[in-house]
Amino acid sequence: MNAPLPQRVRLVEVGPRDGLQNEQQPISVADKVRLVDDLSAAGLEHIEVGSFVSPKWVPQMAGSHEVFAGIARRPGVTYAALTPNLKGLEAALQSGADEVAVFASASEAFSQKNINCSIAESLQRFVPVLETAQRHGVRVRGYVSCVLGCPYEGEVAPQAVASVARELHAMGCHEISLGDTIGVGTAGATRHLFEVVGRDLPRDQLAGHFHDTYGQALANIYASLLEGIAVFDASVAGLGGCPYAAGASGNVASEDVLYLLNGLGIHTGVDLDRLLTAGQRICQVLGRENGSRVARARFAGPR
Repeated sequence: MNAPLPQRVRLVEVGPRDGLQNEQQPISVADKVRLVDDLSAAGLEHIEVGSFVSPKWVPQMAGSHEVFAGIARRPGVTYAALTPNLKGLEAALQSGADEVAVFASASEAFSQKNINCSIAESLQRFVPVLETAQRHGVRVRGYVSCVLGCPYEGEVAPQAVASVARELHAMGCHEISLGDTIGVGTAGATRHLFEVVGRDLPRDQLAGHFHDTYGQALANIYASLLEGIAVFDASVAGLGGCPYAAGASGNVASEDVLYLLNGLGIHTGVDLDRLLTAGQRICQVLGRENGSRVARARFAGPR
């Protein structure tokens, strides 16, 4: 497919959830609230605020209810949460989440390592989640991980990804985000993936989620744009990674994706300067270097 580049792209900001969930040091509810508010002030219209999972497995997400209660909600912004099961969904509904997300893997080995069940079993677990969410008028987004490679199985066939994506779509997920969990994908493989999955599902219901482990995330996003994909997940300051994928360096930085899109003349509604400020502020809280190349260039000062 050689579609014209999209005129508008929606960025799904996953920093407050995917970005912070693996941080070892405690992060206060106030700092998480400020991050979400900074991101919405920058113009992001879709923010993954937290995750309603067992604090035993993801301690950093234990305060998600308090974060939802503390944020200053802006009209037109979707405040979402990850909910792997019915209990998580019920907590998300009580917190006023606008949208919830479920996740499955395209790799059997990764599914077993990550959530201790097969792909088929994981999908079956989502049936009551989707049914309950639909009854409450809450949209559900589906994530598929390991779409371009698995740390245990190696190469993953695009047809395997398409199969999982079809199942999630049939259950009622309004959008399916395809995730390169370990960041091994390249532009050609990315285009082929969306070509295959796009035979079964409308491209306007697909999104890309790229990790930058091998430095290929922006190239893969451009390749996705060429396939007509207009929704991308990204994490402010490049925060986050995957605890089950050794060496995965984290999500592509939202600032870097925005810089690319701005350069292509694609509208996002996001203010780069405000986004840079948000990223710097959370990095100062965490005491870590900013993972965004754009941020490092902007804040390096004259040479």
